[in-house]
Amino acid sequence: MTTLAGLRNWHKVPELRRRIIFTLGMLAVYRVGVFITTPGVDRNAMRQFMSGQSGNLLGFFNLFTGGALQNLSIFALGIMPYISSSIILQLMGMVYQPIAELKKEGEAGRRKLDQYTRYGTVALSAFQAFGISKFIEGLSSGEAGAGIVNNPGIGFQLMTVITLTTGTCFLMWLGEQITERGIGNGISLIIMAGIISGAPGAIVAYFQQNQGDPRPLTMASVVAVFVICVAIVAFFENGRRLIPIVYSRRQVGRRVYGGQQAHLPLKVNTAGVIPPIFASSLLMFPATLASMNVPGMDMLQQIVNRGDWVFNTGFALLIIFFCFFYTNVVFQPVDVAENLKKQQANIPGIRPGKQTAEFIDHVMQRITACGAMYVAFICVVPAILGQMIRVQITFGGTTIMIVVGVALDTIRQIEGHLLKRSYEGLTGTGQARVRGRRVVHNT
Repeated sequence: MTTLAGLRNWHKVPELRRRIIFTLGMLAVYRVGVFITTPGVDRNAMRQFMSGQSGNLLGFFNLFTGGALQNLSIFALGIMPYISSSIILQLMGMVYQPIAELKKEGEAGRRKLDQYTRYGTVALSAFQAFGISKFIEGLSSGEAGAGIVNNPGIGFQLMTVITLTTGTCFLMWLGEQITERGIGNGISLIIMAGIISGAPGAIVAYFQQNQGDPRPLTMASVVAVFVICVAIVAFFENGRRLIPIVYSRRQVGRRVYGGQQAHLPLKVNTAGVIPPIFASSLLMFPATLASMNVPGMDMLQQIVNRGDWVFNTGFALLIIFFCFFYTNVVFQPVDVAENLKKQQANIPGIRPGKQTAEFIDHVMQRITACGAMYVAFICVVPAILGQMIRVQITFGGTTIMIVVGVALDTIRQIEGHLLKRSYEGLTGTGQARVRGRRVVHNT
């Protein structure tokens, strides 16, 4: 990991400086859009209604959108429709052969899949936006949400669908621009920015609710849970299972190449922050379907909103499923074994080819099981502890994992840029300087 002194030198690298400034600028645009309210909506009435929803799914969704839902802004849907579209496309790749074939076509296939994901994002955004318009129109007819919609009707519904769908598409484009021209993963950074923006408000709300009795012991417990969760996330996100590999010796002319020993690193949590994001996005569908009077969705929404053991169990099972699912999608042991064979490398005691692929798959499934249990634990247990000490922990394990995971990934990318720029004289003297050490290259 790059030292703090090294990270402070980011402004000395022109390309890295431009990327970081561009990323911060795009995130600033996102935060400005959070406060642009959808036409025909009373923001104050919506905020008043959302103030009583901090303990259920609407409050959780509002946290992920960075407060956009409580303002019913143009970014009220956030980036979740894009994530849901990615889930659907990945699932289709397992059962629909044309999608599976596109994954094997390299860059051209990836661009086609990205195009399909965008189309799916537009369709899901329109569907969810229509559900939100019907939902808040229903609220306006009751006492809890009176006055939210000024002029309900087909005109308001159409305007809401167009506005929210456009806002999600803009966020999708924003994330892609950050990934391509900025630093870090754009989609993950947008989600992290939304989560972090709610931290000051949550702290202020806690002190306002406990002005007469700040409960220092409870505060210390919450801080302790937070610190422990951050430590666990940082430990597991940096965890690797190193498989030893040996390169075969080969002679080219008078020179002998190969014979070196190396390691194949396998991450304990290959899926990263994707499983809790996928699981959270799926848990938001019942509310949308319930607003459209789909049979059975009202009862399912009530179960999800309760946040009891049924919700926690379902949430944990979804996380475990997506850990295995996403890992099996992005990591192909057969391809890894084939690449090792092409490089004339092998695992000691394991034959190249099929046996290598089976060995790697066996190891990967075992460490994925550990990673899935860790992700489920860190996402569910803090919420349970919050219920036990009767404190609403807004920043639960899911948000902590997302923030820490995205921060670590971004720091690694910054480190990569700094390390790349630290090399000197590769085309001249054949030497390089990395973190104060001289590394000799045979040129």
